[in-house]
Amino acid sequence: IAMRMMCDCYLIRSACIGSPGLDGLRWLKPVYPGDTLRLQHTFRDKRVLRSRPHVGMVNTLWEVFNQDGDKVFQMEGWAMFGLRDPQPAPAASN
Repeated sequence: IAMRMMCDCYLIRSACIGSPGLDGLRWLKPVYPGDTLRLQHTFRDKRVLRSRPHVGMVNTLWEVFNQDGDKVFQMEGWAMFGLRDPQPAPAASN
């Protein structure tokens, strides 16, 4: 469900080119039929790959809450995105 919410929110309209993996994934409480879920997405860090200056890495925290405000799921990880205005790679020094 969380992945569907992420795709609907931004991933299908972005230049996401994958992920090297997750740093953490936790199911904190059960989810039941009829629950109303809310996804909170926090951007925690970003950087441009030195080896691929047209690709940026973004570190994010995804948290899913139920209708009572209880956190039921948490996931942390990095994703790669194409940059809108990539900077040229620095010239190699001799």
